[in-house]
Amino acid sequence: MKVLKWLLLVVVSLAVLLTLVGFLLPSQFHVERSTEIRAPAQKVYALIEDPRQWARWTVWNQRDPQMKMSFSGAPSGQGARWSWQSASEGNGAMEFTRAEPDKLIEYRLSFPDFGMTSTGRLTLTGGATGTRIAWSNEGDVGANPYLHYLALLMDRRVGADFEAGLARLKALAER
Repeated sequence: MKVLKWLLLVVVSLAVLLTLVGFLLPSQFHVERSTEIRAPAQKVYALIEDPRQWARWTVWNQRDPQMKMSFSGAPSGQGARWSWQSASEGNGAMEFTRAEPDKLIEYRLSFPDFGMTSTGRLTLTGGATGTRIAWSNEGDVGANPYLHYLALLMDRRVGADFEAGLARLKALAER
């Protein structure tokens, strides 16, 4: 009985400690990756302005070939919207909120199952041998101290997906 009380005290103490530390962690996150693509901005932009093209280069569609996608709004650029349902990648929706041909796409991303939204941007600039693309995403996970741990790990978790997606985009654009 004494061991059980001691074990319960340890578990409760750890839970309280994790909660308190969670309140001290930031709720905001920012993820950004970039690469140089040996192709003109027009060719790269054509692959990022159309939501249907994202399935060709993002890794999430590759990890779940059964992902169900639906498209609405404009066919490309500002106002283009799509949503997806995936057993492994989660359910979500994205809308392009701003588009400047051959320069940038800004978007709003939401994961309703987690009550989470974020904003992102793909920016194209002239590079030394073609087009430099930077992909960023940022958001706030809210006041829940346990979600602050997610914000802390977001760069590590999502950054690798951005790198893989940009590598696939580069391969497509350089063909």
